[in-house]
Amino acid sequence: MANMQIELDKRQLGLFAKYLDMPTVTDIDYNGHTLWITDQMIGTYRADDEITEKFVTQFTHDVSNAINKPFNQANSVLEADTKELRISCVHENAAPSGTVICIRKSPPIIRNTIKGMVQNGYCDEEVLHLLINCVKAKMNFVFGGEPGTGKTECAKFFMQFIPQNEKVITMEDNLEMHYGDINPDSNYTEFRINKDFSYEDAIKASLRLNPKWLMLSEARSREVDFLIEQWSTGVNGFSTIHLEDIHNLPDRIINMMGGVKDSERMENRIYRAVNIGILIRRIKDDQGHIKRYIDQLGFYSREHHKNRVYMIVDEGEIVGKEIPEEISKKFRMAGIQDPYRCDNMDDYLIREEMRKNEETEENEG
Repeated sequence: MANMQIELDKRQLGLFAKYLDMPTVTDIDYNGHTLWITDQMIGTYRADDEITEKFVTQFTHDVSNAINKPFNQANSVLEADTKELRISCVHENAAPSGTVICIRKSPPIIRNTIKGMVQNGYCDEEVLHLLINCVKAKMNFVFGGEPGTGKTECAKFFMQFIPQNEKVITMEDNLEMHYGDINPDSNYTEFRINKDFSYEDAIKASLRLNPKWLMLSEARSREVDFLIEQWSTGVNGFSTIHLEDIHNLPDRIINMMGGVKDSERMENRIYRAVNIGILIRRIKDDQGHIKRYIDQLGFYSREHHKNRVYMIVDEGEIVGKEIPEEISKKFRMAGIQDPYRCDNMDDYLIREEMRKNEETEENEG
């Protein structure tokens, strides 16, 4: 169910505001007695700030007033969004340790950069070129990993390489992709999922709008069946999913669908519909800094009546460069001679620098 979008000023955010203003902070968690901050660079740490009962009462009161919903013993869950924040609160009646407040920050920016991804070991330069070429060749991406690995951020990065004239439809219950803000000159429509407009409704409605791309913020349940069906018809797209190994993707999708009568047939559909699986890891290095990187990358293929994953990257290293024939055909149709070399990378670097300068000017302003 979608949360209602509201506005909160710095006074209402109180001491949370100073952490939310930090560019690398992604989450604020108050567990009823202590405050914990999650930072992209250093991970999760305990803050020294004292959270008073008065502040918690006032903060939850402001949020509940903004969405016009009660927050009390009978209504113990409170959820809302601002343009950049996802707020979830649980009343002390349901959380004996004290009222819980969780704030997830999702600003309308692209955190990953071309230079940074290569320099910081996110992926090899050839892998980066390959994935950009995969977008240009109109392939279907699934970004996997555990919560907090940066699946959506990775998806947002590669979405920027979709040509502006190709219509994109995004489907989210909590707005995190910010496709329109990041790509304002593009042909796009953003669908917001709620109790009266499900993922299934959104996918069905989108097909009447002649999209080239369908973007599902996160595949969680039976909606993935509709997504696979549409990807099979030639509409391309991205989705994120909780995953431990890209080889397990077909089983994971089938389990989310529930009662599949013919699992073998469904597995065959998945291998034909999904082109690329990417697994993102998050680790802490010797200096205590958080590192995110592409741990696995592979192409899914069904050929000669057999399903196969062509592994390109495993454990963060390139382990092969063989590309299945149907994927090679997509590259050829897009005019890409060498999949591991993006010919207009210099243009993308210039555009990235311009975007970075614009964001700096906006922040300074």
